[in-house]
Amino acid sequence: MSAKLLNSRLRTVGFYALVIIVMLPTVFVFYWMITLSLKPQVEAAGYPPSFFRFSITFKGYVEVFSKHPFLLYTWNSFVVATGCTLLGLIVGLPAAYSIAHWRQAGLAVVVLAARIIPGISYLIPWYILFRNLKMVDTYQALILTHLVVGLPIIIWVMIGFFEDIPPELRDAALIDGCSYYGAFLRVAVPLVKPGIVATSILSFIFSWNNFLFSVILAGRNTRTLPIAVFNMIGYEEINWGPLAAAATLITLPVILLTLIIQRHIVSGLTFGAVKG
Repeated sequence: MSAKLLNSRLRTVGFYALVIIVMLPTVFVFYWMITLSLKPQVEAAGYPPSFFRFSITFKGYVEVFSKHPFLLYTWNSFVVATGCTLLGLIVGLPAAYSIAHWRQAGLAVVVLAARIIPGISYLIPWYILFRNLKMVDTYQALILTHLVVGLPIIIWVMIGFFEDIPPELRDAALIDGCSYYGAFLRVAVPLVKPGIVATSILSFIFSWNNFLFSVILAGRNTRTLPIAVFNMIGYEEINWGPLAAAATLITLPVILLTLIIQRHIVSGLTFGAVKG
């Protein structure tokens, strides 16, 4: 075996070994969560925990749906995440195009700062505003507050995609009679579809997992899935089976969505990475 081939195989083995080392803690935690959801309460609360030999029961999943309106919580999360993503795209795509086209670096920094600022800084003003407007426990309030997370992500990521569009294409559209908005819709948007898909997925996932705003602004009719899991923690005892079952049911849709469309995410995030 030649030294070149040996070095190539060693690099390949080293790469996969590094991937396994990095991913092992995440995979282990997810495996622990699934096995915990399948254990009886006695074994789930036992110490030391058993990861491979245990009794299997589905009582935790049955309790999630029988004692809690879990389907309502799922619907609420879907409505809020979808609304946040769609509204974020409607507002964020023109904003990102404007920043990229007119090179508004200062405005881009403001968008980045809005993403960096801790969400709890917005919590009290949001609550006072929506309480006075009688919008607490409404989808509209949750969607608007989730935009604090989703909108900066959409704008900041899409700026790079719009900057990669050759200026000659926009100029040609303007010469042919398009307005700035027409050039945006007919030229820019079709060229950055992979980026739109990627940012939509990211915005949806961030909204789906958001806990902070929902715990204050959501009520009995608009509770989302993270709030549902939080409410399953009792004062006297933690029923680990149903809690882990609910956490598994919340996590699985996001993981399945990512696995199904991972190709679009990768192509979207790498779109335009190499110029020329």
